[in-house]
Amino acid sequence: MTEAAPPVVTVVVVNYNGGEYLRGCLASLKRQTFTDFEVIVVDNASTDASLALATECPERCTVLRQDRNLGFAEGNNVGARVGKGRWLALLNPDAVAEPGWLAAMLDAADKRPTHRMIACLQISLHDKTRLDGAGDCYLAYGFAWRGGFGHPMAHAPTAGECFAPCGAAALYPRDLFLESGGFEERYFCYHEDVDLAFRLRLIGERCQFVPGAVVRHAGSAIAGRSSDFAVFHGMRNGIWTYVRNMPGWLLLLTLPVWLMGSLALILRGAVRGVFKPTIRGYAAAFRGLGPMLAARRQLRQRRRSKVSDVVAALTWNPLRYLGRGIDVRPFRD
Repeated sequence: MTEAAPPVVTVVVVNYNGGEYLRGCLASLKRQTFTDFEVIVVDNASTDASLALATECPERCTVLRQDRNLGFAEGNNVGARVGKGRWLALLNPDAVAEPGWLAAMLDAADKRPTHRMIACLQISLHDKTRLDGAGDCYLAYGFAWRGGFGHPMAHAPTAGECFAPCGAAALYPRDLFLESGGFEERYFCYHEDVDLAFRLRLIGERCQFVPGAVVRHAGSAIAGRSSDFAVFHGMRNGIWTYVRNMPGWLLLLTLPVWLMGSLALILRGAVRGVFKPTIRGYAAAFRGLGPMLAARRQLRQRRRSKVSDVVAALTWNPLRYLGRGIDVRPFRD
């Protein structure tokens, strides 16, 4: 018997107590117009009934049950290694993909092979008039955000280049994802998608925003957007991303503004009642700088992009960050 040909796409869904959300996610994958794909569900030792509830699944669907919570970063890495597809698509369990999601991403990648990272149009799962995101943005002074989060749908941009895909719904060449080391597993979750995109940009890759690739996303429905867990990991991993990736002289140039921004975030944490996890995040970041600096040295040996390319990809206006503005630009080639 001849072995079946590998699928074009491996879709990885990392689940941890996803409840009813997981059922909607997998059902949306079953309805995709592009069908040559497999689904790898990495279940991080869920204690709810989410797997039992997911009764409508794609034909090729494998569940990898873990004996502990690996987090979003390591969970996706496990799924990427097991998968066989040429392309790696990531989809959060609290996201529902429109039927043409995979087809739109693959078509865009085929038409513009210079931009092999694919970002999607994310609409709020609970309010179809609001954006959940249009690509991830990175402020030159060391802070990341999901472009357009909470903005009216009328603000959705046309196709263009953005800094990074949001890991809730993204596409990468699977070999590129693996060769680059995948997501940084020390992050556990939050910022691993921006960190990966920054690393890939430093070795010459670029990202395109594809408005026809649509998902509806609840957004931190499982972890909680303002929970102590989310605040701690967001603060810690944001610092690590800045330190390990920003080119040397740009790091020195932007550091004073980063320090002022960090002070503002600490004060904001005090006002919003999340001062303790904010401080714990900063403390953990500085305690863990050793491995990040070592990773920085390794990355510097692989870097092929000019500093001017990095400068051009960053967002320099802090008002964009404060307003969760969208930064999708016309293609340069």
